[in-house]
Amino acid sequence: MGHAITGGIASQVTLTRRAVALGGAAWILAGAGLAGCGGRGGDAATPADVPAGAAAPSAAVLRTAIVGRGEGDTRLMLETARIRPEHARFEFSNFASGQLVIEALNGGSLDLGGMSEIPPVFAAASPIHSFRQIAVLHGDVNNQVVLVPRTSDVKSLEELKGKRIGYIRATTSQYFLIRMLESVGLSWSDITPIPIGVADGLGAFSNGTLDAWAIYGYPIQRLVATEGARILKTALGFLSGNYLVSAHVDALADPARVELIRDYLRTVKRGYAWTSAHSDEWAAVISKDIGVPLEYVKDEFRRRSDVYELRPVDAAAVASQQAVADVFVKQGLIANPVDVRGLWDDRFNGTISGKG
Repeated sequence: MGHAITGGIASQVTLTRRAVALGGAAWILAGAGLAGCGGRGGDAATPADVPAGAAAPSAAVLRTAIVGRGEGDTRLMLETARIRPEHARFEFSNFASGQLVIEALNGGSLDLGGMSEIPPVFAAASPIHSFRQIAVLHGDVNNQVVLVPRTSDVKSLEELKGKRIGYIRATTSQYFLIRMLESVGLSWSDITPIPIGVADGLGAFSNGTLDAWAIYGYPIQRLVATEGARILKTALGFLSGNYLVSAHVDALADPARVELIRDYLRTVKRGYAWTSAHSDEWAAVISKDIGVPLEYVKDEFRRRSDVYELRPVDAAAVASQQAVADVFVKQGLIANPVDVRGLWDDRFNGTISGKG
């Protein structure tokens, strides 16, 4: 068994579909930190290579989160790749943001979930953080952008001064927007920041309420395709590309669930390897799932800064999240300094690297 990083902070399976109505929105993020539309209901889903109607075997259940459709939908990825876990049954629930995954972990209704580096930083600043970060999903940051309408005359980050800019609070969009403004000598007070969810943001962007939108995931492709929206700047150079897999502390204290988590990590690692090797097939599935033309998905794939890959916990990942925390403290968005080291647990590094 591995150990936490020290340094304090103050058989066959059935994949189930259970939509969780949190945040009052049907829109969910695509990719740990990416955006999408949640429309699936609560029906039971059987893996592609299990005959329809086959009885689900008796197996232990790992309650895990999906924060996305399309590229971020782990369930869809495993079904498409025809990959099954060895022993566990995964019970997937949809969430509207990584922040809500953190809330569910803290509330004990999840064993495992994904999010960007940002929501755990805010949780670490609070007295309740019933989770540990056990793995890094490294991936694309070019699908996180500042988007402007087709008719906008804004051509540079400097020209965002005085503009109404939408963002999603306590997410990568808030973080990379801060970093982008800083890069051209602007501060948060130089814009009119508008915290807004994905569903409301789509409407506000379309009706002209927003001059720009710091957003991620497939709304970008949809707005480019349907409204001629323009990407002002991608998050390349502003985001690390690290998205985090977190587990509830009770699950980590339970040897049986620890083995289920190992099974989950091995399974999704195979899934991401499959998507890298079958990008055209995966793009076609995503296109159908999120309802945008295939060419737009292929274009997004061509522009990716990196493919998605599950990586072990290391010092660089910890340092990256610490740098994120320091930015929010500097901006006064977190009152006191945060030491993120106590949020990490590296016991699954051998499993992720294939050595255990």
